Amino acid sequence: MEPTGKPPPPSLSLPWKTRIALSVLSTFTDASCRENGTVNRRLMNLVDFRSPATPKSVKGVMSHDVVVDHTRNVWFRVYVPTQHVGDDLPVIVFFHGGGFVFLSPDVPAYDLVCRRFARKLPAIVVSVNYRLAPEHKFPAQHDDCFDVLKFLDDDVNRSKSLPENANLSRIFLAGDSAGGNLAHHVAHRACEFDFKHVKVIGVVAIQPFFGGEGETDSEIRLERTPIVSKKRTDWMWKALLPQGQGFNRNHPIINVSGPNAVDISKVDFPPTMVVIAGFDALRDWQKRYYEWLKRSGKEVYLFDYPNMCHAFYIFPELPESTQVFGQVKEFVHKVTSSIAT
Repeated sequence: MEPTGKPPPPSLSLPWKTRIALSVLSTFTDASCRENGTVNRRLMNLVDFRSPATPKSVKGVMSHDVVVDHTRNVWFRVYVPTQHVGDDLPVIVFFHGGGFVFLSPDVPAYDLVCRRFARKLPAIVVSVNYRLAPEHKFPAQHDDCFDVLKFLDDDVNRSKSLPENANLSRIFLAGDSAGGNLAHHVAHRACEFDFKHVKVIGVVAIQPFFGGEGETDSEIRLERTPIVSKKRTDWMWKALLPQGQGFNRNHPIINVSGPNAVDISKVDFPPTMVVIAGFDALRDWQKRYYEWLKRSGKEVYLFDYPNMCHAFYIFPELPESTQVFGQVKEFVHKVTSSIAT
């Protein structure tokens, strides 16, 4: 056999339950992404199960849905930890992943993630449903997520949507993958907007979806690992960006720390925690994001899971998943405590 010139794929050790789930998700994602840039939603719906809201407490958390805009199908699910009704609680505004193309707050995996955040931190969690590409191009997704902050800033909306103990002056924007991208960009917009009540004091970027021109070492080495690859991410970036502009991976929405990056050195950008993994093809772009925030003079923390892959934290059977939730809890406590003092 002739040598290919490529290094052998690294070995990723995961439980069979996790491997099967990742395999199914990757298979249906690839099969749903058509070469013409559209999505076969019918095919994806075969595995697109939904979890209803639970107005009555389930394992210490109750939830309800709130509509922001019927015409855009922008809504969010609120998670309230029932054992902390009288406590003043921070608000986690969560943006789901899926490459801007797939998933929603009510898929079982994200419903479970937000329940865990609400219960373990504890916090009031607001999980946002935003419009998806390619049917809706950028900036639809980022606008939808920012509009949720403006919705919550309204006194009437806030009183109807959130419990009284939700502290809007202690908001953390959190998300994984595409949601991590959204968390960064929405936080930046929030820094420059005059809210009455809303104050974003922290960002939790879990394996954020960033990229750029050229191939990084992690993209080359990890092209056959689960969920993400250069081919998949390129398809999703093209699905997101408006046609007619030409595809450029150094677009500031994609390459947040690249040659076209916005200077945030003079912006009061909030403290940020960045979670990365050793078997994530996006790893190098995520590290560059962390390093860029640091160079820009921002408070930022890096948490590295060298033996995990993209989206590992959504699988509760993994001990590393529990560690991530613990680290988010510590980060939220650290930031809120520093403000209190």
